[in-house]
Amino acid sequence: MTEYLGDVADLFSGGGGMSYGFCAHPAFDIIGAADAEIGKPSTGHGAIGCNSTYEANMKVRPLAVDLSKVDASVVASGWFEGRSSDLKVLLACPPCTGFSRAVHTNYVADDPRNGLVARVAEFVEALNPQLLFMENVPQLINGNFRSHYLTLRGRLEELGYKVHADVHRLDRFGLPQIRERALIIAAKKDLPLYTMDDLWGDWRAEPAATTVRRAIGALPHVVSGETHPDDSAHTSTLLAGESLERLQAIPRDGGSWPDLFRDKSKQKFLIPSMWTAVERGRLNSYRDVYGRMSWDRPAPTIKRECSHIGNGRYAHPEQDRQCTVRELAVLQGFPRTYKFTGGSRKNLYRQVGDAVPPIVSYQLASLAAWMLSGNRPEMEQIVLPETSLRVEDLVRRGAQMAIDSC
Repeated sequence: MTEYLGDVADLFSGGGGMSYGFCAHPAFDIIGAADAEIGKPSTGHGAIGCNSTYEANMKVRPLAVDLSKVDASVVASGWFEGRSSDLKVLLACPPCTGFSRAVHTNYVADDPRNGLVARVAEFVEALNPQLLFMENVPQLINGNFRSHYLTLRGRLEELGYKVHADVHRLDRFGLPQIRERALIIAAKKDLPLYTMDDLWGDWRAEPAATTVRRAIGALPHVVSGETHPDDSAHTSTLLAGESLERLQAIPRDGGSWPDLFRDKSKQKFLIPSMWTAVERGRLNSYRDVYGRMSWDRPAPTIKRECSHIGNGRYAHPEQDRQCTVRELAVLQGFPRTYKFTGGSRKNLYRQVGDAVPPIVSYQLASLAAWMLSGNRPEMEQIVLPETSLRVEDLVRRGAQMAIDSC
């Protein structure tokens, strides 16, 4: 039986992807969260509605506060309500938009939101957790504005923490998606500091476990724009008219917009930006736009604006529609029963795209339990139930090599 180890709190909690791994782990309880619920900067606070999704799954209502302005002591008092605090783990995943290479201006302009990374140190000082976990895009630690991370790291070290940061392809850990992310772990100096590489060692997830087919192949058929009667999240953006005809013309199982150009009868579906790419000889540019996923490969990176096939390879491999909120959530490592609530379908997609994959956060919770207890988890203990990853998918590299050589 797993020992109970203590309380966990989450800054920038979103729809709960990072928290859920710890909530589902028997060693931890979630006692507080905070998020301003910003959909886009122009929409203001509360627009994305993620705090209700968080509460529906974690049974904790996040504080709706602007973490760029609120004092850390105010957050602490809201979480602990006068009782003594003994926080074991602080989760903090500031917005990644200002670091992401997907935004071309990030190469030259430092987004004001990037300052939230260094501000996490103020919350660490006030809350005094034993461990800190942060997930973000790789450019946080290796991009033009990594100074924010370096400032955070320096302050954490001054506060008595050891810090490790590395970039990982998350399909290595069983996520059915090509998603490269930086993971930052800080531990009090009297604790060991273990990493995901330490947790996995010579184990890996079978390639078949990380395919789109494994993740969503068994989900029921739905028509574009409709909602399945048994699952309110199994719903997609409505495609009609020329948008639907364009998708119908794209080959199933991995097709993309360049396939339209190669077939003269389908060139009528090319939009001006596609013709511009053709004229410049750049058929590989934005290849994922208006693309279908491939059944036997991992999904592409699921990003915040994943609610339309014009934003990426978010079309179903064979059904003529955008992937549903549920399908993208499963590909993002959420359990199939996770509840999503909010004012609009577009915001539900944003909650999914913004999230830390729970398949991975559950492994981080196992890592935290190991550091706090000294007991290394067995591999079957790091697999989050009700997701696409199964215990039997985990194999040792040496054992697989022996099988392959027979």
